[in-house]
Amino acid sequence: MDDASRRWLLATLGPATDTTDLDQRYARLHSLRAVALEVLRERRAALLAQPLKLALSGVVSVDTSGNVAALDRQISELEDPTTPVPGEQTPGDPDEPGGGVLYLRERPRR
Repeated sequence: MDDASRRWLLATLGPATDTTDLDQRYARLHSLRAVALEVLRERRAALLAQPLKLALSGVVSVDTSGNVAALDRQISELEDPTTPVPGEQTPGDPDEPGGGVLYLRERPRR
């Protein structure tokens, strides 16, 4: 994995993410999008394994449902194939061969 790819993953997943773990995942999955989705899905699963809301009257109140919703949005965005990811071509990319529309018009006669 090159430095630009690692920077993108850290920007997407947060700077506290273990880069050694990211390198290992990338070696196994061969896709930045797949690595990011796997990490985000694991984080979501870890949050869902715990109670989403905890309240002790007058002491503490914790609500992680907003975090789950944010992870869901981030996962949905990455699952969209048009979301740009370094090293991947997006559908309709002008550098990608094929798939264009050419309109032919007649020249006006004088």
